[in-house]
Amino acid sequence: MTTPLNVIAMDGPAASGKSTIGFMLAEELGFLFLDTGCMYRAATLAALKKGIDVEDETAVTALSRALELDIQPAAGEEDGRQYTVLLEGQDITWQLRSPDVDKHVSLVSSYIGVRKEMVRRQREFGQRGQVVMVGRDIGTVVMPDAPLKLYITASAEERARRRWLDRQAQGHANNYDAILADVQRRDAFDSNRKHSPLKPAEDAFIINTTDLTPKAVLNEILALTRLHLP
Repeated sequence: MTTPLNVIAMDGPAASGKSTIGFMLAEELGFLFLDTGCMYRAATLAALKKGIDVEDETAVTALSRALELDIQPAAGEEDGRQYTVLLEGQDITWQLRSPDVDKHVSLVSSYIGVRKEMVRRQREFGQRGQVVMVGRDIGTVVMPDAPLKLYITASAEERARRRWLDRQAQGHANNYDAILADVQRRDAFDSNRKHSPLKPAEDAFIINTTDLTPKAVLNEILALTRLHLP
């Protein structure tokens, strides 16, 4: 059994603010921040870089098992990153947010073999304790015994607006309508996939961030954490 506040599981749809809030929460508590979505993005990027057809489930699964992947705390970088992702020793942190990866990551993350491998790696992080783990199936699959489970959501329109602003800051010229369509497509795909569909854990606290600032959400979660202190 996990000890009080040893693991905080945080799930939610794309661009709901869970990564921003999870990072703020981890800093506040002195915990490790692990955005598990970056692991599926890394597998997707690796397949694209190696010219592997992302629709070839067998090949993508084999690749995911062979990945030399490391996730480290951001140290010294001043580009707004929350962590550093190394693929075969190379920093790919910002490449993970490219439109091409966005387009294919839902498919890659739906493969049962890929999910099993990533869940195995994620549980290794969880077993170390003192971690805020963010994803889409943390509370339901990866760490179902986490003492505090959160489901962070927002309207599709607000999430598309946030992603559009992020893309602008990164120099990508996507338009809002295209991003909204992609958010809605990913919602439908992630919620209806056969393996580990996106949904709140039965005992998760659901927080809608549409009209809330990250600081307001953080304060609400910190109030919940106090209920789980020994």
